Parts: sequence; C-alpha cells; structure tokens
Amino acid sequence: MNRQQLTDQIIKKKSYLCVGLDTDVNKLPAHLASSDDPVFEFNRQLIDATQHVAVAYKLNTAFYEANGTKGWDSLKKTLEYIPKECFTIADAKRGDIGNTSALYAKAFFEQLNFDAITVAPYMGEDSVKPFLQFKNRWVILLAHTSNPGSADFQLIESKVTDRRLYEEVMLKAQTWASPDQLMFVVGATQAEKIKHIRQLAPDNFFLVPGIGAQGGDLDTISAMGMNTDCGLLVNSSRAIIYASTGKDFVMAAAKEAGRLQQLMEKHLRVKGLV
Repeated sequence: MNRQQLTDQIIKKKSYLCVGLDTDVNKLPAHLASSDDPVFEFNRQLIDATQHVAVAYKLNTAFYEANGTKGWDSLKKTLEYIPKECFTIADAKRGDIGNTSALYAKAFFEQLNFDAITVAPYMGEDSVKPFLQFKNRWVILLAHTSNPGSADFQLIESKVTDRRLYEEVMLKAQTWASPDQLMFVVGATQAEKIKHIRQLAPDNFFLVPGIGAQGGDLDTISAMGMNTDCGLLVNSSRAIIYASTGKDFVMAAAKEAGRLQQLMEKHLRVKGLV
C-alpha cells in the first residue's frame, strides 16, 4: 500500500485507528473454545465489527508464534481475512545482519504479504535497508516507545551532539528512506514530547501504541502529532479486543472502536482533513 492509498482510507473512514489483534489464546471468550481455530474466529468477528472505522490492523507476531504451527496458521488466515483496503502491520520487531534481515523481509512481505513490519534499529543501516527494497512496503522503526524501560537507552544523551539516542535514530534513519517508506513507533505515553518528536520527522507517519490500556492521551497525540496528511496511526489493542470477555465481545469492541473514531474525526476536522 502506498502513502496516497493509506491517506485516502483515513479521509474516507474519518479515522486513523489501528486495531491491534494481539490475541491471547488464554483470554478468548469461553464460547469460542469449540471452534476449529478459536484465535482466528475471535479475530474474524473483531475484524467484521471494526473494519468500517479501522484503517489498519497490527498483528503482534509473538501471540501467534507462541502457539507453534497452529499459531502461524491463525496469523495467516487472519491476515488474508483483513479487507484489502486496510493497512496491515506485522509487529515483529525484526532487525539483524543484512542477509538475515533480507530473509525476514521476504518472509513478511512476500510469503505473508504484510504492508509493513516493525524493525529494531539497534544494529544500524545494514540491518534496516533490506526491508526497504520492496515497493509499497513500509518499515516502522522503533523510535521512542511506550514501555517503562524505554528510558534505559532511548534517553541517553550523546556527548557529541547533545541529542538523545532516539533523536539520533530518527534523524539518521531519514537519510535511509523517504517518508513514503519509513514510519516511526512513538509511544502514546510520550504525549508530552510529541510536538518535539514531530519536529524531528515532520513528514513521516507515526505508529502510536499505548492508547487505552496503557493510558496514552489521544487528544494530545492528535493535536500535537498530526501533519499535513494526518501522519498518525493510533493503535489500540486490549481496550478494543478485550472490551468484554463474554458473548458480547463483538458489540463491546465495536462500541470502543466507534468511540475512538468519533474522537479522531473531531481532530481531523480541526486540521481540515475531512
């Protein structure tokens, strides 16, 4: 998917919502246990309930890999079920020496046909470049994440430039690819820094996890983080998919996704994008 197609979906749906299908087999509603593939059945019903407001779906591969070959089957079926107009993200956090990264890229872009993959930048340019060799596929590079341990390394200051490590990552990575191929992960719990982070990468899209269960502030992220074509994919996982653990989980998920979409539409209107 290219940037224009992604932007068109944001405008059409008046939303920049990414639904995280981080499906934990131990948290599925009990009535799905008799399904041939409970994980896929759960995901299928959630996709049906949210696709009218979701522009993207993010699958954290750990939740599928942990279930072995059955998990990979569930992941593949889920990916194939997602409507083609929706942006698909493999939240796999790959990144290794060049020839290994090339094989990871082939696996996720050719074998599984994801639009994007999250990549760890720690090993530098040669570990990221192989993912950038595929047309209309995206690298979403970890920048300033939402987890408590993010400060351990991401906030270390360079004695040479006085910049934080995450700032160096964002500035350097922009020399490797254009904003038509490169996004950054910016945690919603970093909302107080989002204006500064946007200045570091004015044209790139940000994938913003941490809304909902992690307490991220959607209003601040939206007001300070948007660029001229929105430039945000705000992810919500647990708050949507586990809005209820009962037979009404589909209705509860649709309600929470709809609530977020309405808030997003207000911010898009303020920016004159819809």
